[in-house]
Amino acid sequence: MSLRTRTRAITTTAALATATTALTLSAAAPVSASTAAGATAAGTAAAATVPWSASHATASAAGDRWLANGKLVLDGTLTNTGTGCYSVWTRFVNDFVVLPSTKHAEICGAGSVDFTATKSYTYTVTGTLRVCRGTTDTTDCGQGVSITPWPIG
Repeated sequence: MSLRTRTRAITTTAALATATTALTLSAAAPVSASTAAGATAAGTAAAATVPWSASHATASAAGDRWLANGKLVLDGTLTNTGTGCYSVWTRFVNDFVVLPSTKHAEICGAGSVDFTATKSYTYTVTGTLRVCRGTTDTTDCGQGVSITPWPIG
């Protein structure tokens, strides 16, 4: 089962209805039935997801994020309605150390592309996601969206 299918399976319709427009993160985290009920019989809970979205000019990106096995997982879609090229980038700070930006998806022209990204995660890591014009750098980007605020439950 793909990450996208797994994420979509545990995301509730109500949570999708409350997802806000570009450049915001929803404070409400959709949860699966097993998470809402507490730990499963094996003592583990299903991953809770948090929706995210960002945009710049004619491009937008949206998806879900969650923690799994010590990693932050971002699952999303980059969509462009115009003719230019756009890309999705993340930048993390690990305990005051700013790491370089990383590109996760790109698209030229109208259409959509799905992507999944993972990053080792501890509570001293903060991250930002941006949609940028072009595919080579982050000089022309939309407002960054924080992708590491917790708790998510």
